[in-house]
Amino acid sequence: MTTRDHQTARRAMLFAALLAVASAAPVLAQAKDEKPTLEIYGFAMADAIVDFKVNNPDWYDVNRPSKLPSFPGEFGNDQHFYLSPRQSKLGVKATLPTSNGDIKVVIDFDMFGVGRNVGTTMFRLQNAYGQWKQIGAGQTYSQFMDADVFPNILEYWGPNGMLYFRNVQVFWQPYKEGESNLTVAIEAPGASADLGLLSERNELQNVKGRFPAPDFTGHYRFGTKRGYIQFGAAVRYIAWDDLIPNDRFDLNGHVWGWGTSLSSNVKLRTSNVLRLQLVYGRGIENYFNDAPVDVGVERNPGSTVTPVEGEALPIFGLVTYLDHNWSSKWTTAVGYSMVNVNNSDLQAASSFNVGRYASVNLLCTPVKNVLAGVEFQWGQRKAVNDFKSDDYRLQFSFKYSFNAKVTGE
Repeated sequence: MTTRDHQTARRAMLFAALLAVASAAPVLAQAKDEKPTLEIYGFAMADAIVDFKVNNPDWYDVNRPSKLPSFPGEFGNDQHFYLSPRQSKLGVKATLPTSNGDIKVVIDFDMFGVGRNVGTTMFRLQNAYGQWKQIGAGQTYSQFMDADVFPNILEYWGPNGMLYFRNVQVFWQPYKEGESNLTVAIEAPGASADLGLLSERNELQNVKGRFPAPDFTGHYRFGTKRGYIQFGAAVRYIAWDDLIPNDRFDLNGHVWGWGTSLSSNVKLRTSNVLRLQLVYGRGIENYFNDAPVDVGVERNPGSTVTPVEGEALPIFGLVTYLDHNWSSKWTTAVGYSMVNVNNSDLQAASSFNVGRYASVNLLCTPVKNVLAGVEFQWGQRKAVNDFKSDDYRLQFSFKYSFNAKVTGE
């Protein structure tokens, strides 16, 4: 990670480069009616949240079941009020015509700090990718996921059981016709491990993860006038190395992670869209919108050299949401989502086991580019020891969007 100053300078350079390319792009255009375009878009948004319970304060303005208490009093007392602008977004899209197809570039940011910047309000890169014909590269939605499952809700993080992950990748789309397409990709690998009850053992402190190969992902979507159905898949190889090879244990190892998903949007008449997804796999937790570690530690009875092994944790995810249009100005989204992890035998009793998520809202668009609404949200975390914590929230949001397109000469 770079410093904040370096990040700001880098973002300024990216915007400057886009503007420079857009201004120079007429040289690339061959047809007289083809001109480069630069679209600037985004929105300013404020979320007022009444939290009747309590969650991890680093994630104060989102409903993430995995961030709820794992034991009584972990995050203090109930009842909190928050105001947050972190959903606000800024982005640019450039289209550069050439004699052999258009070049498309997308770069955008929101204000939601994560990682080392968790809990802060700051620019965070979301998408930064380009595409020419069938080939694209950069950071964008994983080809394993289906972004169209995300419902029309106010809450930022969204249903925990859906696949939702922006990743650095190189993708190939050999087939696209109408709403149907086939896309495959190699993506940046990454995973996390839970040492569970053995987390304090010195032997395991010297075991480090390694990713010898990229993740392989892809999907096929079959689209019709009534919606679509999409099948997605992912395969990955996760290894770990024992950095002290001369002790009495051999803790080197590896696992294969894999996953499959089936998702759909079904248009029910003209005023309803049903959004559905089922996901199952092992060691693919980081592709989920809200799930814990990919690999857990399990006992290996009968071996004194390798007393424990890593296990790619099985996981199941479900999303079912209905978006309903009452009129051109009023809409409602209602639905349920869940994640279920099959934990390894050496994970702690307080480890995440099941997460549940549900919400219902009423949204109004009084004029174009202005949205306001209210949403009730529920989240639940269940641990291995069956301890449950619930969260109930009311969110009031105000969103002001903008979009401007500049055409080159």
